[in-house]
Amino acid sequence: MTGSGVDGGGGYDGGDDDGGGDDGGDDDGGGDDGGGDDGGGDDGGGDDDGIPAARPIPAIRGALTFLTRIPVPGSAPADWHAFRRSPWTFPVVGAVVGAVAGLAFLAPSPWTAAAAYLLTIYFLTGVTHADGLADLGDAIAAHDPDRRLGILKDADLGVGGALALAVTLLATTLGALALATGLAGGGARVTSVAFRIVLAAEVGAKAGMAVLACLGTPAHEGLGSAVVGEVGPRSLLLVALVVAPVLLAAPPGALPAIAAALIAGPVVAVVLLVRVRPWLGGASGDVLGAANELGRAVALHAGVVAWTIA
Repeated sequence: MTGSGVDGGGGYDGGDDDGGGDDGGDDDGGGDDGGGDDGGGDDGGGDDDGIPAARPIPAIRGALTFLTRIPVPGSAPADWHAFRRSPWTFPVVGAVVGAVAGLAFLAPSPWTAAAAYLLTIYFLTGVTHADGLADLGDAIAAHDPDRRLGILKDADLGVGGALALAVTLLATTLGALALATGLAGGGARVTSVAFRIVLAAEVGAKAGMAVLACLGTPAHEGLGSAVVGEVGPRSLLLVALVVAPVLLAAPPGALPAIAAALIAGPVVAVVLLVRVRPWLGGASGDVLGAANELGRAVALHAGVVAWTIA
């Protein structure tokens, strides 16, 4: 199954590596005239551990272009290289998406808040991540292990993909509804906590994608796979530094709920990586998308449960 392109929401692995939305793409997923062999280009590509040396703005522009449908003024092909070597930009984008989506919980009706939240999420991010989840669901459902990589690039939606999408979307909807229902009559403080849980869930889901990028190995050639394995595990230190303010700014009473929502995404990503490695030989863009969708759904419920018991 293919989704929309990086420039207009593109499927992660539906094309070859030069589909990265630039005119001179090389085998690493989008080249620029001055880019090095590792795809780092000249835009703050950092060392072998992926810690950027300079110019974070191009990396953030590349992340917004890759992960969302938000228009990015001044976007250039070199942004893609900067993003590939800057996994810390994943949670930055998560903070942007989560902050906007969290405003939906200002709606007076729980049902309206949940619906507005879902619409906002997919309006901002498109369906690329969900497409990856569907592809992975179809691949996992295949009885023949040798066909799984081929199924990831199949444009048809099978039973496994449909089930994965339906269950995950239902879980996300119920998580948002549970959060919105808990707001009823709670006042400004409760609304603030709910906003922070939504923000933490989105940041955590994107941090999970960063975990895959840092710890995974590419399962096959493809646009999303070009992000995986480009940097090393030490890059997660910078990811943790970017994520930390979400916890540090948490009100004392809401800390367990926000921490649960934030940690859920990386935990889901690690579990997913361990499970798919024997099946696919590594991680791909579809696995990245699946980690995002599953991480968000689990994070919402983790936050609600922790908030309820706290």
